[in-house]
Amino acid sequence: MSQILEKAREYELQQEKTVPPGTRPGYHFSPRVGWLNDPNGFSWYKGQFHLFYQYHPYGPQWGPMHWGHAVSKDLIRWQYKPAALAPDTPYDEGGCFSGTAETLPDGRQLLMYTSVVWLPDDPDHRGFQTQSLAVGDGENYSKYEGNPVLTAEDLPKGGNPYEFRDPKIWQEEDGTWRAIAANQNETEGAQMLLFRSRDGWSWEFAKTLVRNDHRLGTMWECPDFFRLDGKQVLIGSAMNMLEDDREFHSGNNSFYMTGEYDRESESYREEVVRPMDYGIDFYAPQTLEAPDGRRILIGWMQNPDTANQRTVSNPVFGQMTIPRELSIRDGKLYQQPVREIAEYHDDMAEYQGVTIEEETSLPGVSGRQVDLDCTVYMEPRKGNRFTMRFAKDADFYTELSYFPEEGIVRLDRKFSGQRRAIIRHRDAKVSTDGVLKIRLLLDRYSVEAFVNEGEKVMTMTLETRLSAEEITFAAEGGATMDIRKYRLRSGDEQK
Repeated sequence: MSQILEKAREYELQQEKTVPPGTRPGYHFSPRVGWLNDPNGFSWYKGQFHLFYQYHPYGPQWGPMHWGHAVSKDLIRWQYKPAALAPDTPYDEGGCFSGTAETLPDGRQLLMYTSVVWLPDDPDHRGFQTQSLAVGDGENYSKYEGNPVLTAEDLPKGGNPYEFRDPKIWQEEDGTWRAIAANQNETEGAQMLLFRSRDGWSWEFAKTLVRNDHRLGTMWECPDFFRLDGKQVLIGSAMNMLEDDREFHSGNNSFYMTGEYDRESESYREEVVRPMDYGIDFYAPQTLEAPDGRRILIGWMQNPDTANQRTVSNPVFGQMTIPRELSIRDGKLYQQPVREIAEYHDDMAEYQGVTIEEETSLPGVSGRQVDLDCTVYMEPRKGNRFTMRFAKDADFYTELSYFPEEGIVRLDRKFSGQRRAIIRHRDAKVSTDGVLKIRLLLDRYSVEAFVNEGEKVMTMTLETRLSAEEITFAAEGGATMDIRKYRLRSGDEQK
């Protein structure tokens, strides 16, 4: 083990003891210490779920990238493991950036990650990006002596070696290996590249799988590629996008494509492109296939453009979304919280057919660690509006609004207590039939709204003081509501 990795492990072990109780998210994953961004190596290995993550242990801000590591039996309660990778070799001294994990035939776990060397005196602050391997047993990992295994020489003509990253690795049924990685092409557009290997160690370029042709931003990151419900799904995160009529917002977005993939010719034909999430704080998702066949996704719950605009200072920064089960229905990707979350339900409160007009609260419906199911019935007439306010007290609240005539759901944190001029609200288009189903997961520092059984999801972080626990409802024009609310125990609470 290198001195750099040993130092990181010793530091995180000591510093986690200084994180005050109650300052972490209640049931969303957060880093052991310091800073977290992209999920990495999300996988099932040796009877446990493994989650690695982009990690700067030495402070709650972005810094030299390590790989943090945690394991779980149920995707809710996580156990921290020692840091898995550190920037401790000449080819990754600038950081061990995002990648994925697979199990080798001999039972070891193979990690493929982006290794970076920053260029001295470069006015654009670029890093030379290559792809490297590490192998281990679920706790300790050794870097491959043949690293890096993919370099600028493996790129197609015009491929940019400074924008080449985030490999997704998998093994085919015939035992050969594939990886898809993000790259920028000669026109400063985005592309996803396919690489192949016979043994998982020696790699070569296969083909350009898909290009953005100057749509969906200027650079793609964090690809994922898998079969789901008869379709081949490609997930990516796009940088520098423009607003697109309540679909994509300006800045960084995550998207999914559905299409068809011919494994013999290794060609992909896309059919549909849509946002992964319609909120503000969602990026760099990654998926795994669980032993029971479910495709499960987890993402970084943050907007990269505003990650450093926070006004609340905690000793740890960053959190993941709740892991989500994926399915495709009517050509759309649906997302729902993993079913294991039901094991953390307590204190149910339930109401049927409640008439809502003026702002009102319901006994038993409050809190900051909440799983709330709500169905709203409202005439789609001009001026009608349903509003749910949460993380609320006399000064602050965050608001979800439904405009049935326009078919719009809005998530708005304008009055949540943030003191920086950052993105405040986002809209999503929904059906105009006057019925809205919302599942709201509220935590200490976040909200995730699953609209119409997960057809659309809206994710947003909060900084509101933790004593703000009220939840209220109002309806201009009147509405009827069915609601079921549970308190969610923290992942570290005893079952």
